Amino acid sequence: MGKIISIANQKGGVGKTTTAINLSSALALLEFKTLLVDADPQANSTSGIGFDPKNIKIGLYESLLQDLNPKDIILNTTNEYLHLFPANIDLVGAEIELVDMPNREKLMSRILNRVKDDYDFIIIDCSPSLGLITTNSLTASDSVIIPVQCEFFALEGLGKLLNTIKIVQRSINPKLEIEGILLTMYDMRLRLSNQVVDEVKTHFQQLVFDTIIQRNVKLGEAPSFGVSVIEHDAESKGSINYLNLAREILQNNGLTRMQETEKVLS
Repeated sequence: MGKIISIANQKGGVGKTTTAINLSSALALLEFKTLLVDADPQANSTSGIGFDPKNIKIGLYESLLQDLNPKDIILNTTNEYLHLFPANIDLVGAEIELVDMPNREKLMSRILNRVKDDYDFIIIDCSPSLGLITTNSLTASDSVIIPVQCEFFALEGLGKLLNTIKIVQRSINPKLEIEGILLTMYDMRLRLSNQVVDEVKTHFQQLVFDTIIQRNVKLGEAPSFGVSVIEHDAESKGSINYLNLAREILQNNGLTRMQETEKVLS
């Protein structure tokens, strides 16, 4: 039975989609069957692995609103271990249309439970909001990864997200855990980046991943080619960072034992 992990932060531009795409690709490269769920109306995860959202006629929106079988919607990718549950612009209307539906917070759970046994991991790319789609994602998830940008406003809004997670834990999904806080866009040359790392680690301690995602040109280039950074440049810092993150998650979940000497240092 697959573990469902949401990538969530209501603050935009912190690396949610970049993390969703590249973590999914790294897990798939390590031969763990992975489903990437695009739960953002911008559909950047869909385009980021090579599909044009304008050509997606049925996606997450139709599955949520019309109860379509996800197995009829999920797409294969160039990696046999990676599948995509796509999105299109129609998803933007779901926030309004879900309001009056019964058990509206549990629709994503119902959908993903149909395919959960087919995957080792299901990674959900959440939208930059705390609306019904994100609540659905958190309700369906076993855990959540919170990307935090290594910049001045890094902790802005993090309290709201943590409060939302507590509400979901208390009222809907008591099994939801924080998989970890992921520091992104790190530039070792900047004093500010190092200050943010120290501050986040001081406040959240064991919740912070050891892996830090560095600023990397290849990470920015890869989506324009419709591929993950690992496919774009396997030797780039971005590739190494996300492979290390995948290995850290596997190790934290008891799925692999990686010796320190085996870790590829970024």
